[in-house]
Amino acid sequence: MSDRGGYITEGVRRFGAVAIFLVRMLIQCVPALGRPGLIVLQIYNAGARSLIIIMMSGFLVGAVLALEGYTLLARFGSSEALGTAAALGLLRELGPVVTALLFAGRAGTALTSEIGLMRATDQLTAMEIMAVNPLRYVAAPRFMGGVIAMPLLAGVFNLIGLFGAQLVGVWQMGVDKGSFWSQMQDAVDFRDVWEGIAKSLAFGFTCSLIAVHEGYNTEPTAAGVGLATTRTVVASSVLILLLDYILTAAFQS
Repeated sequence: MSDRGGYITEGVRRFGAVAIFLVRMLIQCVPALGRPGLIVLQIYNAGARSLIIIMMSGFLVGAVLALEGYTLLARFGSSEALGTAAALGLLRELGPVVTALLFAGRAGTALTSEIGLMRATDQLTAMEIMAVNPLRYVAAPRFMGGVIAMPLLAGVFNLIGLFGAQLVGVWQMGVDKGSFWSQMQDAVDFRDVWEGIAKSLAFGFTCSLIAVHEGYNTEPTAAGVGLATTRTVVASSVLILLLDYILTAAFQS
């Protein structure tokens, strides 16, 4: 019982620390908007530098989705609905979730290690000594850059994924191209698109917060930076899947 109580206490303490850090950082986000160059740079670091892996993964996920979807739909004589199945699967689930997992593995770890290295080399302490708020000039721009970049990456993932599904479904499986796109346009509405956007925003917010928090509060050692990077990936991945279930249930209701 004492061990269980200790785990609960530690969990509550960590949740409170993250909540306090979030409030402090959100307060600094407003003055950080006065330096848009910093935010644009972080959008580039978190978004543009992740484009290659996002595009490759999106194409392959769309191709596999078309193969599996065609096999399933052909059993019921509904192979012409492959475009609808691919679009709904990508827009509502696979696009936001897979993009978020890749974002956590690539951009999230980069954010944590970068800020953690600044902590380990006393750069953040030096900024505080010079009366420069590190939350305003280091944490807030990276947080906002990640939140903005995540939906953009999810959109690219969905577009490339649909291209991969169309390439496999039409050219390899022989699905009629007109039926592929027309049924997709008839079945997909703004609610499906909005669900994907809402999920990508929630995932981007969560992943960026965890990455910045772990990097900012890391132990100032090489081992501490490595441990913070590992915690970023693990915590982000678990929370992405948990939030996906909660948001899916909310949209279904």
